[in-house]
Amino acid sequence: MPRIRIDAVLVQAVIAGALSFAHLHDLAEAAGQDGWKAWAYPVSVDLLLVAAWRRMRTTADNRAAWAWFVIALAASLGANVATAGLLDLGDVPAWLRILVAGWPALAFLGGTLLVHTPTTAPAEPDPVPAAAPPAAPAAEPVPDVTVERASEPAPELPPAPAAGPAPVPVPAPASAAVPPALLDHARKLADAHRTATGARIDSATLRARLGVPAPLADAINAQLA
Repeated sequence: MPRIRIDAVLVQAVIAGALSFAHLHDLAEAAGQDGWKAWAYPVSVDLLLVAAWRRMRTTADNRAAWAWFVIALAASLGANVATAGLLDLGDVPAWLRILVAGWPALAFLGGTLLVHTPTTAPAEPDPVPAAAPPAAPAAEPVPDVTVERASEPAPELPPAPAAGPAPVPVPAPASAAVPPALLDHARKLADAHRTATGARIDSATLRARLGVPAPLADAINAQLA
């Protein structure tokens, strides 16, 4: 458990609070507030004093908190001075009775205003501009270097072979390798092509229609002529 540290300031605060509490009680009782009402007045004054002090610590420039702190402090100091022999507690003046009787409403108003007064949000600091990155050092110019290469002799190419006579294509046999059914089908395709275009069908078209090799298409086309 945390231990309470007793020092001179704490002892002084207890003594001051007890004396102020007693003086406020005596003044309220002399002003016509008897019984438990006389004991409630010191509590009301001290609570308003503490509420104003806390609001002042939260917002230093709160004028309302300062005003209610001064009012509560004046009530406490006034009771201390009045009970020191400067005021006849047996014959309290009417204005003091009025102040004591109206204090509860005044303290309630001050406490309500202190509790419900919005606090001013602290101003956000301006963003610090980011430091510019250090400039890179300028690159030194590289001198132009020209590399000269010695000319190499062109390699000797081997002599081209002597051109011989072009081979003569051997025509494929016209009728030996063409089946009759394929020939009849090719003849129908050739007639349809002549009817559609008015021209004789060539070997490339016939090969594409029949799906046969080029030599076979040439042989079929030769037999269709």
